Parts: sequence; C-alpha cells; structure tokens
Amino acid sequence: MIIDCHGHYTTTPPAVGRWRDAQVEAVKADPALVGQKGAIVVSDDELRQSLEEAQLKLQSERGTDLTLFSPRASWMAHHVGNEHTSTFWSQHQNELIRRVCNLYPQNFVPVCQLPQSPGVSITGSVHELRRCVTEMGFIGCNVNPDPSGGNWTGPPLFDRYWWPLWESLVELDVPAMIHVSAACNPNFHTTGSHYLGADTTAFMQALSSGFMKDFPGLRFVIPHGGGAVPYHWGRFKGMAADAGWDFHHLADHIWFDTCVYHQPGVDLLLKVVPTKNILFGSEMVGAVRGVDPETGEFYDDTKRYIDRAEVSDSEREAVFAGNAFRVFPGLHELVPT
Repeated sequence: MIIDCHGHYTTTPPAVGRWRDAQVEAVKADPALVGQKGAIVVSDDELRQSLEEAQLKLQSERGTDLTLFSPRASWMAHHVGNEHTSTFWSQHQNELIRRVCNLYPQNFVPVCQLPQSPGVSITGSVHELRRCVTEMGFIGCNVNPDPSGGNWTGPPLFDRYWWPLWESLVELDVPAMIHVSAACNPNFHTTGSHYLGADTTAFMQALSSGFMKDFPGLRFVIPHGGGAVPYHWGRFKGMAADAGWDFHHLADHIWFDTCVYHQPGVDLLLKVVPTKNILFGSEMVGAVRGVDPETGEFYDDTKRYIDRAEVSDSEREAVFAGNAFRVFPGLHELVPT
C-alpha cells in the first residue's frame, strides 16, 4: 500500500473561493468585524468534478492508494482578519474535507486546519482540533508555526502559549504537520522560501529547546523534505553536540516527508535521515505542477523517486506505508492492513 501523507484540497469548486473573497473584503472594510459563518453552497457533484480530473486521476496514474487530505495550505492565511474570520473559514474548510472523505473513503483521509489568528489564545484551535477529531474522525492537523504570515511575531513552538495544543494532540493521539501558510511579508516567496524556512525553523526550535521531551507521544511531520535539515544534518548534529542539546531524542517526535522534487534530493534524504523517520508525500496538486524537461516526468511524481532509490524493500515499504501507521494511529481504524 502507498499512503501519501501530504495532500491539500487545492482544486476546490469556485464557490469556495468566492465565499472567502467576500469574507476577506468584508473584514478589510471593518477589521473588527465578527461576521457570521453562513454557508458555502457546493454540491456533491461539484466536489466530484473538482477531484476526478485532478487528485483522483493522478492517484490512479501514479499508483498511490490513499492521501491524507487537508485544506489548501496557502489559503489558511491566518494573518487575514481576526479570530472570527479564521474560525469560520477553518470550520468551512474542514467540513469540506470531511465531505470529500465521505465521498471517497478509499482515497482520502481527513486532516484539519486550525483557526490560529495572531495574538489570540490557542484555545480556539484546541476546540477546532477536538471537534474535528472527536466528532468528525480526523486523524491529524496542520499547525502553522507563524500565523503572522512571514513576520514571525508570535511565540516560538517551545513557548508555554502552545502547551494546551500540545497536550491535546498527545491526549487525542494525533500528529501535527508543521505547515505555514501564505506570506504577506514581501521578503519571502510563499512556497519557495517561507515554506522551507519555516520547516527548518520549526526543527531548530524543537532541537534547541528540547521541549518535545515534556510531551511523550507528541509527533510532528515536517514537510517538504524537512527544509534545509537533511542537507545540513551535520551542522545540526554538531551544534547540538557543542551546546549540549539532545539531537537523538527528536527521532521519537519528528518525521520528514518526501516532497522533494528531484532524484538527488530524495536520495540525500533517504541516505541521511533514518528511514523510520520518513513518510511518503507528494503534495499534489501543489506548488510544483510541471514536467521536468530533463526526465519528461512530473516533478511532484515523488513515487518514482522512492521506487528508484537504493534502499531495501523493507525500507521502501516503511516509507510508503509502514511509518504512516505509526505516526497516524487513526489509520488503523480506516485502512485494512
């Protein structure tokens, strides 16, 4: 079995974008606007049409079986509006994901976004996490380490601000993918620098603070191959040795995905990072959608890179599926093994 741990609903029907655009314009006119949740009217047929020529088609063509599916990351945009803006938007997005997974239970498993507005309590995010996990059967969430959209004005992941969320993740036994959203800071390109820099930053915060030791069972998936971490593995190990940080304990808490869009990059990831800490991911349909002219293959067809990698069959199976069952225990109830 091949489980893609990193998929976003990037092909939503037009009505979803129109609702969001109207919400954004309203809160621009009145930054303190509470507004109301209202409704996004999308039929099941529209949902099917949005997927069958995109994610579902690519699953079939590329030979993947199941995708852990969450709302479009760049649309989380926690920096837009206020706490109410993010709450209503997150609820709508998560409910759409649940509908998709109900329509295609053999293809998709739900992962939620959280309403992490800057400067507000994490309590609202805990409530939405619990709603999604306990009431709607979600098996994971996305956590934005920088809700300010590239300005990094919030507390680091080791700050006690985050404690209620980390405690809830442990209690519910679900992992978090550490995933920023769109950058409003012009210094950062959203997918080219902000995403990868945030991945690296999250790892460094965990390493330098050691805070994850205080939460046995807390699990992070750091996407996009871990940002700069595998490439600079020796730097991080050396810094940890110099500073007296425990580098090796992170193996019990952090996993990297394979959203690395060329063979040498995936080969490096598999050579440097222990195989038990790697999850298959593609992020299709995502930031990189074109064909590599050197190979004639889609950059984000990451299964090909794993197939060609010089690893054992047991290591390949662990990356494709085995590790996912350990990181996402909720899979055991949804997928026959």
